[in-house]
Amino acid sequence: MSDVEEFFDRVITVKLAEDGQAVNIIDQTLLPGTVKRINLHTKEEMWEAIKKLRVRGAPAIGVTAAYGMAVLANQIEATTFDDFYRQFKACKDYLATSRPTAVNLFWALDRMDRCCQENSDLTPYQLKQVLYDEAGLIREEDVAISRNIGQIGLKIMEKLRPEGRPIGIMTHCNAGTLATAKYGTATAPMYMALEAGWAGADMHVYCDETRPLLQGARLTSFELSNAGITTTVQCDNMASMLMKQGKIDVIFVGCDRVAANGDAANKIGTSGVAILAKHYGVPFYVCAPSSTIDFATPTGDQIPIEMRDPDEVTEMWYKERMAPEGVDAFNPAFDVTDHELITGIITEKGLAQGNYAKAFKKLGLK
Repeated sequence: MSDVEEFFDRVITVKLAEDGQAVNIIDQTLLPGTVKRINLHTKEEMWEAIKKLRVRGAPAIGVTAAYGMAVLANQIEATTFDDFYRQFKACKDYLATSRPTAVNLFWALDRMDRCCQENSDLTPYQLKQVLYDEAGLIREEDVAISRNIGQIGLKIMEKLRPEGRPIGIMTHCNAGTLATAKYGTATAPMYMALEAGWAGADMHVYCDETRPLLQGARLTSFELSNAGITTTVQCDNMASMLMKQGKIDVIFVGCDRVAANGDAANKIGTSGVAILAKHYGVPFYVCAPSSTIDFATPTGDQIPIEMRDPDEVTEMWYKERMAPEGVDAFNPAFDVTDHELITGIITEKGLAQGNYAKAFKKLGLK
C-alpha cells in the first residue's frame, strides 16, 4: 500500500459503522490535535453533527445524509409502505433543516427519498436493504467524482507547472478528503499528482487560514502535510502579498452551491481571493461536483447564506474573549463569487468556461 493510500485509510471522513446501525464520522471539530471517530445513531445526533460542523464540506454532508437516512430507515417499525414512508419523510424533513446552503444535503436527501418511493412495492424489510445499497452507491460515486475532478485539475497543473521550482497552489477553507468521501475536490488535483508520480515537494500549497472556523489551518494543512505535500498556512489577509510576490501559479477552491449562471457560493472569504486573483492574473478554478450545481437558482443572488453564531468570531478559539463585551460580530458562513471572476468550473464531467449556462449544457449537465 502506498503512503497516500495508507493516509486515506486513516482519515476516511464518513462511513457506515461496522454493524450498520450508525453513521461513523471523524469529528472535525477536534482536528488537528485529536483524531476521533464518533457514531451517529439518532436523527438528533446526525442533525447536530452537520449543524456543528463535526462533519462538513458539501459532498461529505451529502454522504452523511444518505447513510443517515439508511440508518434511520432501518429503525422504522412499520408493516405497510405508507406507514414506513410517513416516518421516513419526517426524518428527511428534519435533517434538511440542519444547514441551508450546501445543496448536496438536499440532493442526497431527495435521492434517498426517490429511491424509497420507487421501491414502494417492496416489503419494509427489503426496502431497508435497498436504501443501504443506495447510500453506499452515493459514497462510491462521490469517490469517482473527486477522482475525475482531480484528473482534470492535474492537467491544468501540468500546463502551469513552472521550471526550476515547485508549483505554487493556493486554496481556501477545506475542500479536501475531509470534505468528501475521498480525495476532496479542490485538493483532488494534488492527490492525483501524487498518484501520477509527483513528489510532495513538487507542489507548495498555501492554505488560507480561513477565519473564523480555521478550516484551512486546522484541516487542509493537516491532511496535505500528512500526505507529504509541502504546505504553508497564512492568514487570509496575506493572500495578496503571496500573489504579488509571484508565488501562486493557480488557485483551486471548492464550493457548496453553484447557480445556473456559474456564480459559486463557498466559504466566506473566497470571493475576496477571486478578486485578488483577477487583479494579479492568477487562474482561479472552482472544483464543483455536478450535484452542487443548482439549476433552479438563476444567479448567486438567490443562494441563501447561512449566518452563524457571532461567538465563533469573538470567543470560539480563545481563552478570553477577543472583542469587547456587547460588541456584535458579523458572521456569514459563505459568500458568492461572481462567475466573471472564475477562470473555470471543474466538474466530474469536464471543465466549464465562458458562458457557464451554455458550458454546463454542453457537458450534459441540466
